[in-house]
Amino acid sequence: MRHPQFGNPSRLGALRYRTDITTMSGGWCGRGDRPRTFPKSAPVICYDRPKAALVDKQLYDTLRHEALLGECVHKMTVPKRSGRTWTLKKGDLCRITVVEGKTRQLHSTHLTVYDRLWSNLPYLRPMATVVADSIRYGIDEDGGSVHDVIGTRCDDYTYKLITGENRDISCHSNLTKAAVAAGLTEEDVHDVWNIFMCTGFTRDTNQYFAKASPGRKGDYIEFIADMDLLVALATCPQGDVSMAVGQEVPESMCHPLGVEVYRSTPS
Repeated sequence: MRHPQFGNPSRLGALRYRTDITTMSGGWCGRGDRPRTFPKSAPVICYDRPKAALVDKQLYDTLRHEALLGECVHKMTVPKRSGRTWTLKKGDLCRITVVEGKTRQLHSTHLTVYDRLWSNLPYLRPMATVVADSIRYGIDEDGGSVHDVIGTRCDDYTYKLITGENRDISCHSNLTKAAVAAGLTEEDVHDVWNIFMCTGFTRDTNQYFAKASPGRKGDYIEFIADMDLLVALATCPQGDVSMAVGQEVPESMCHPLGVEVYRSTPS
């Protein structure tokens, strides 16, 4: 059959303009207007704790204890709506603390004690192991939890897409500035770990959501460096992320974070 305008059609093209196709076939795939049904299938954990992801808890408890008994070799405050970097030696303990009120695959979408951070492919090496988490939030009734590795960071490109406005203050830009100061580039800023941020996916639409951080003054998370690291931290311009991107966030909702690095004393 030849279309008067488009010539000899493909099979798909024929289906598009032949109005009698559903009548002839009894509906698409013979179902008519009946909704498609699917067989039940049990969920399978894709990465069920491979051996490399299992942590010697006693060892890391000891490493934490020895580091805290050692020397605090670095201490600073990352101001609100900014970013900073610092270095860690293998075995160092890093504690990040809420100083003024609130601010995936191998383990979980949200990390807590004895979970690890891994380097990117093709290296896939353990970079750091979480050894303490004062919040221990769990999973709430909305499916939300803290310290996620599933979400990205706020960035000025998406902000412009949403609002049509230019700006130069976001977690991405703050991390980029900190990375550039350390001799890196914007391309070195990719995956992030959203500490103290409470996030999840809505049950009805599967949309990524955030709610006000449960972190309070004095809350902290600690991790042991499993290799020498350059760490970059940005204090989110969205404050405690209780407001949607694009809304004006008051200065009072933004807070700094404290950083302490402890190193065990050689015996």
